[in-house]
Amino acid sequence: MPDDQAQPKPGQLLARGVCRYLASLDFVTVVELVPSAGLRVDVMGLGPKGEIWIIECKSSREDFMTDQKWHGYLEWCDRYFWAVDESFPTELLPDSSGLIIADAYEAEIVRMGDEHKVAPARRKALVHKFARHAATRWHAARDPGHYGAARPRNAS
Repeated sequence: MPDDQAQPKPGQLLARGVCRYLASLDFVTVVELVPSAGLRVDVMGLGPKGEIWIIECKSSREDFMTDQKWHGYLEWCDRYFWAVDESFPTELLPDSSGLIIADAYEAEIVRMGDEHKVAPARRKALVHKFARHAATRWHAARDPGHYGAARPRNAS
């Protein structure tokens, strides 16, 4: 197994804790979803009332400071959150976004982000993309040697 897959990265561990927490709120989640070309969110949650949350997991000050794309995520969610561990300097994070303190096993919302409803047409397309992403991941996990090898050209 390659070294980069042997141990989960700190951001991946935060994402796991966030996904566990969101499940306790009756959200379903996917990781590493691409809402638009050039963007890849760490965690996207779909709530019981159809709400869409994006959570970016930052494992260090440097990780946050080098993130140039996060503003592009705002138009793809109803609420935007940062997930960091308890040692992260949270004063760096914008007050308008939500804040989740997490570790590999659990998380807690410390601050709710401002709400900005996604436009209906974009919401429909995003929920469709979310469902396809989740199904693709499930099929690949269930049958890793087969699924994905011969995907249709127009699949996303």
